[in-house]
Amino acid sequence: MKVLSVFNNKGGVGKTTLTFHLSHALSEIGYKVLMIDADPQCNLTIYSIAEEKIHDIWEKEDSFIDLGMDATKKDLTERAFDQILNSPRSLHFIVKSTEEGTGELSKLPPPFKLTESLDIIPGRLSLHTFEEAISKRWPDVYRGDPLAIRTLTRIRSLANEYTSVHQYDFVIVDTSPSLGVLNKVIISTVDGFFIPALPDIFSLYGIRNIGKALSVWKTEFDILYKLLSEDKRKAFPAQFVSFLGYTIYNAKPYSNSKDGTRGLAKAHSNYAEKIPSAIKEYIKPELRNHLTDQLLGSPIGDDCIMYTHNTFPAMAQKYHMPMWKVPSNAKKEPGDSSTLAGARQKYEDTKDSYKKFATELLKRVELLS
Repeated sequence: MKVLSVFNNKGGVGKTTLTFHLSHALSEIGYKVLMIDADPQCNLTIYSIAEEKIHDIWEKEDSFIDLGMDATKKDLTERAFDQILNSPRSLHFIVKSTEEGTGELSKLPPPFKLTESLDIIPGRLSLHTFEEAISKRWPDVYRGDPLAIRTLTRIRSLANEYTSVHQYDFVIVDTSPSLGVLNKVIISTVDGFFIPALPDIFSLYGIRNIGKALSVWKTEFDILYKLLSEDKRKAFPAQFVSFLGYTIYNAKPYSNSKDGTRGLAKAHSNYAEKIPSAIKEYIKPELRNHLTDQLLGSPIGDDCIMYTHNTFPAMAQKYHMPMWKVPSNAKKEPGDSSTLAGARQKYEDTKDSYKKFATELLKRVELLS
């Protein structure tokens, strides 16, 4: 099993749309996938699950989140609490005991099943309080405090624990664009991550910020690993995260002529051409030395998912399914039928594009081994 993340320091680049469709594509080519929504904005959860079902999940957890896990459990019978654990729960509910510093849950709640081979652990808007616990306990990790170590590695350990039960091939963790401490421990403890980028100045600065942050984070984790005993070191992955590459995503093609490269307008292609050099300058070689110069200089999957899909992602979110399945959805609203009928082939063509992207990404993941 590999734990992956899609990360960018800039919002609005289609990260959640890409994560959702990549996960579906991987599941459709034969892999079992778990998505973990670790973004407090819960965009991946909103994309994947109908609002009334999210409400049902959150409502049953409200008192545990607001009043505390142990305080709420005292008012429940053991059987009643067991029933709570027998249905899907949010990520914050699952890590709440760690946040409070008490014992972990007696068993893992089941993930929310999207398809036979794709599951999700939903997010929750209150996850910022878990991030606060990480911040408070970070200094204690250097002296090997067990609770601090458990807090820092909890999301990584959840990926392993859920995999031991459900045999996932990939766990994909969705994060916010922040460079805060929650993303610090997530990105630093996944196996690999890649960057979706728009061909603009913001993506170049985002790569710069990510590279600088990774350098600091790696230094801190290297010190941490030297201080921890061999036994306590086992809670962390064997090595610091590896960079898998980038993709130009959600870019608009230049309709008149190919003045630039890859069918982008010249202004956009100028920025696109600068992305590989920005990566080489700001992301340290030891995080990317498994990639050849050719792989490092090319977007993952080349231009297979480069261009914007216009309103397609909005339809995918509306019906909580990948774009290629929307036209054949029997439950689509009458008002959408004529719109979808005219663009049916374009919707369905996205399937091959995302599968090609997933296949190209897998080749890079294999290099980690």
